[in-house]
Amino acid sequence: MTTPRGRASVLPLISVGVVIAAMVAVGLVALTGGAGALVTGLTDPGLVTRYGSTAVRVLAEAASVVCVGSLLLAAFLVPPQESGTLAPDGYGALRTANVAAWAWFVTSVASVVFTAADGAGKPVAEVLNPTTLVELVDAIEQPKAWVFTAVIALVLAVGCRLALSWGWTTALFFLAVGGLVPVAVTGHSASGGSHDMATNSLLFHLIAAALWVGGLIAVLALGWRKGTNLALAARRFSRLALVCWIVMAISGVINALVRISVSDLLTTDYGLLVVAKIVALLLLGVFGHQQRQRGVRPLVDGGSGRQLLRLASVEVLLMFVTLGIASGLARTPPPAESFTQPSNTELLIGYNLDGPPTVGRLLFDWRFDLIFGTAALVLAWLYLAGVRRLRRRGDKWPVGRTIAWLAGCFVLLMGTSSGIGRYAPAMFSVHMGQHMLLAMVTPVLFVLGGPVTLALRSLPAAGKGQPPGPREWLLAAVHSPVSRFLTHPIIALVLFVGSFYALYFSGLFDSALDYHWAHILMNLHFLLTGYLFYWPVIGVDPAPRRIPHLGKLGMMFGAMPFHAFFGVILMSMQTVIGEQFYRSVKLPWVSDLLSDQRLGGGIAWASGEIPVLLVLIALLVQWSRADDREARRKDRREEVTGDEDLNAYNEMLRQMSGGKPTE
Repeated sequence: MTTPRGRASVLPLISVGVVIAAMVAVGLVALTGGAGALVTGLTDPGLVTRYGSTAVRVLAEAASVVCVGSLLLAAFLVPPQESGTLAPDGYGALRTANVAAWAWFVTSVASVVFTAADGAGKPVAEVLNPTTLVELVDAIEQPKAWVFTAVIALVLAVGCRLALSWGWTTALFFLAVGGLVPVAVTGHSASGGSHDMATNSLLFHLIAAALWVGGLIAVLALGWRKGTNLALAARRFSRLALVCWIVMAISGVINALVRISVSDLLTTDYGLLVVAKIVALLLLGVFGHQQRQRGVRPLVDGGSGRQLLRLASVEVLLMFVTLGIASGLARTPPPAESFTQPSNTELLIGYNLDGPPTVGRLLFDWRFDLIFGTAALVLAWLYLAGVRRLRRRGDKWPVGRTIAWLAGCFVLLMGTSSGIGRYAPAMFSVHMGQHMLLAMVTPVLFVLGGPVTLALRSLPAAGKGQPPGPREWLLAAVHSPVSRFLTHPIIALVLFVGSFYALYFSGLFDSALDYHWAHILMNLHFLLTGYLFYWPVIGVDPAPRRIPHLGKLGMMFGAMPFHAFFGVILMSMQTVIGEQFYRSVKLPWVSDLLSDQRLGGGIAWASGEIPVLLVLIALLVQWSRADDREARRKDRREEVTGDEDLNAYNEMLRQMSGGKPTE
């Protein structure tokens, strides 16, 4: 009975915050002239379209952060019941997420209409015709992104209504985070020069903001509901909030500097909005510190939590003001005079290339990838932290596994941030080299590092009667039905090898080349499918499925001919994959696109031998060690029982020979 009252208590605060955010966004757009910024050749869409698109965006973003934050609380901030179903605190947050998801869906559909009208320079009433709306959505990226967001929000709304278990709630949380991506990769940051850096930084910024704002709202709602796990949720969220604030600060600075120069911060409307957002973030950091010192710590020590709720309420309102500034910033175009007109290559891939890809340029012409480069550094740090924790308590960890993991992080860093990553979007041959590094080499090294085993040994167990923590979450993920399905030998083989053919021979690769987000998705797909394939094959870590050694060899030898045949097809093709895009890049040193593609096919064919060799060596070593362990086990058993097994065997032979003694 506490859930409805709690929801009713916190809804007025959220409603006030949304109204403030909308008023701030619309007011800033009006003051800076963002609503009057028209695309050349388009007519004025009218006041309703110009200001309505901003207001609807604020509502959609507010609903999205409430949905994400509520699912965050239900999945990770409060414990489920021992049976795996959600406890009352988690169930109350899930119901709030359900309401927010429906609001997100409705406002996303409205955003489809408003962004289509705004992009076409027409009043909203003129695009309500289904045929006209479909044509505009197909032609303009922003409304198309809102369509994807609306679909995700609808799935979330239905899922939040049906879900009762912790596992499905966790899946819904990650889906909600994914729902933030489509709109983020189609705004100002997705166009112009350095759009790769701007898009990557914006993704970090938006996800961190959603976790921070939404998580705080969810904790505040839990407090109003007088939840039994408020102290635990506040403590866990406090740690996450600090990380989110740091990520938002760094990514925000990077994104702003990509759009404008430092000298424009105080001389342009766009720069002043950036400054206003920076000030708001600093104030939020101060409130967050006060919340941890005067709200969370007393609550953990047994306090009432009133101070936490007061501080959190003010912080939530300030967060909505920041959200309004961000929405106004998204509607205001950057100053056109800040930077020179980007070249054709810079418009297509985000940056210029200095010359042909020599060995020196591939190794040393770096452009740090904010997503995968950061992931490589963070993964290396986390692994070393786990090894250090084991050694501090006197446990050993194989040096070879550490070397393998760090080598995998290095290959990931090289494949995405060195000259290989720099040239990969513009040349098929270099892209194929990157593909092989991410799909064939990096996953093998990661699996050989045994990260799951290290995490299970280094992370502390929650203990009897204690809420589950990271170790229990990891165990649940490893043994989940999804993991069992994805690591099935046939499924893993189809995902790993079949995706090669589906991506390059279906036209999907041609369509993906124009979009930076598609390159991110491709690289992530290469890494994940490679890891899912080699995880049960190499078998260092506990896997959802136990496969015998002959089965593992069968998986490897089953994949080899398909991989080799893929490379042969590329080398023998007479048509160029992605021809339109590569011709538009106009690299002077790539005069023959077909020869470059055949070089890529040769790289794909030849590079498959290296991971196969590594895996076969690992399997043979594991097989040998398994035989040694079995022999030692039998020896120990014979030491305890004597020659019981041998005597029983001889007695059987004696009886079969008619009772004559056997020698």
